[in-house]
Amino acid sequence: MKIIYLFRLFYRELKSQKKKITLTIFALAWGTFSIVILLAFGEGLKRQMIKAMHGLGDGICIVYAGQTSKPYKGLGKGRVIRLQLDDVELLRNRVSGIELISPENDRSRNNMTYKRKSLSERVIGVYPDFEDLRGYNPDRNGRFINDLDIMNKKRVVFLGTELKKRLFGEEEAVGKTILINRIPFLVIGVMVDKMQNSMYNGADVDKAAIPYSSFKTIYGDRYLHRLIYRPEDLSRAEMVKDDVFKVLSQKYKFDPTDKQALEIWDMVEEEKLMRNIFLGLEIFMGVIGGLTLIVAGVGVANIMYVSAKKRTKEIGIKMALGAKKRHILLQFISEALMISFIGGGAGVLFSFIIVETFQALPLEGDVADILAHPVISFKIMLLTAFILSIIGFLAGIFPARRAASAKPVEALRYE
Repeated sequence: MKIIYLFRLFYRELKSQKKKITLTIFALAWGTFSIVILLAFGEGLKRQMIKAMHGLGDGICIVYAGQTSKPYKGLGKGRVIRLQLDDVELLRNRVSGIELISPENDRSRNNMTYKRKSLSERVIGVYPDFEDLRGYNPDRNGRFINDLDIMNKKRVVFLGTELKKRLFGEEEAVGKTILINRIPFLVIGVMVDKMQNSMYNGADVDKAAIPYSSFKTIYGDRYLHRLIYRPEDLSRAEMVKDDVFKVLSQKYKFDPTDKQALEIWDMVEEEKLMRNIFLGLEIFMGVIGGLTLIVAGVGVANIMYVSAKKRTKEIGIKMALGAKKRHILLQFISEALMISFIGGGAGVLFSFIIVETFQALPLEGDVADILAHPVISFKIMLLTAFILSIIGFLAGIFPARRAASAKPVEALRYE
């Protein structure tokens, strides 16, 4: 019954101050829409950027050989470090906490032929772990390189999505034979298309992967171009990186603190940095929307002050009949909260409509993949509800305290 009574009082005030309350509700709706839509696009952008970053690999570290910058145990600085294939097993056995590891070598401008079509493309040689490390996921008709391919030096090839399209068009590729530098290779799989904004030597969708053993036999590489590994526990990634430095420094005799002897591209650190950048952007956008809501909150407070002034005699009668101070406070705070949540609800509803419309649009291209995926998360909803609650409470509490502090006799005399 109390709730119905409060709604009746609110409806009466709405009729008496229709224009002011309507404009205030519109301002609250616009402020709420600003917060929700800005944070929704920010959240969507963050998720798409992280997804695109994971196109290179989730939680991986890429190790490159470098050049020493410090003397060590009688050896001068400036020595070139060259990684070797047995480093893979050395790190697998000596460094606890490595989940997956693979070597990777590559060659550009390989003549790749199928029927009458001939292309110049990049070929990489890798281990089976490379599939999970770098997101080389096969479509349902194929597979990636396995241990038997490595052991038997099989001439099999896994094609990137765009490379397959250039070479085969719409024709099925798995099970067909292509020539790489006039050597026949059986196509065993085609990559599922993926987003990728971090890369080296070109996008993965444009490459062909073959077993490392076959690559070494054909090209005769003595040294590795790079090593890729992923820690089992990403929270221990820094410790694993230090252990990798320590083990390789013992083998190649360089100072384990010499960061130029090895270069490690740490995707765990890069993702942390990106998340911190987006956190700053979210705070900035939230502050902008919050300022708009504060302006609207001033309007709510003004309405409540006017309402308290107009209803002074009514308040005096209620208090003379036994109404408590808390009843007057509840009445004004409730009305302020109603105005805040009606405006906020309208803003959230409009935000949902905009977000759903964007997600339904058939937008294509790299820019659309990144920008056209706004997300209204539970976190955004909680933040918006919290801000609206604070605004409604503050807008109602001060005029409510003023009204509740009036003496009944003085209030009854008020004209």
